[in-house]
Amino acid sequence: MPAQTKQELLNAAEAEFEKLTTIMDDLPAMLRLEQDEAGIAPKDILGHRAHWIELFLGWYRDGQAGRKVFFPAGGYKWNETKRYNADLRARQKGLSWSSARALLETNHVELLALIESLTDQQLYGAPMKGSNNKWTTGRWAEAAGSSHYRSATKYLRQRLRAANTQRKES
Repeated sequence: MPAQTKQELLNAAEAEFEKLTTIMDDLPAMLRLEQDEAGIAPKDILGHRAHWIELFLGWYRDGQAGRKVFFPAGGYKWNETKRYNADLRARQKGLSWSSARALLETNHVELLALIESLTDQQLYGAPMKGSNNKWTTGRWAEAAGSSHYRSATKYLRQRLRAANTQRKES
């Protein structure tokens, strides 16, 4: 169930980020840059999550300033997120594990700072300015934060499990 208060949102973000941090710590170095069948490496997952926090923060700032908000980004529509994410991976190709992790950690702190700075009313009282939909700022923050952390943790656990299974079979 989505968070409905500032405190619930903060608790979810912190709890899910802690789980993600634990799996990041446990992921062997040899697996961090290894691509799966789709050409995605664990470091790509971190870079992706960090970037989508940046997108959300930009959407929020642009909406608050009365500027046009590009969802998900200029030149892309929501039904083109696969293409956007592929383009993002290409732009982040040279990103190392440590750089991707540092970026994610930095953006997590920025996300928490924004949430902390807002009231329940600002987070959940109305749709986010500029979003052109009914989602509140809190709901967008959750999508960029704890929901993305949860899916990243799930992906990294699957990769770790597969690597452990493959090692046992060898």
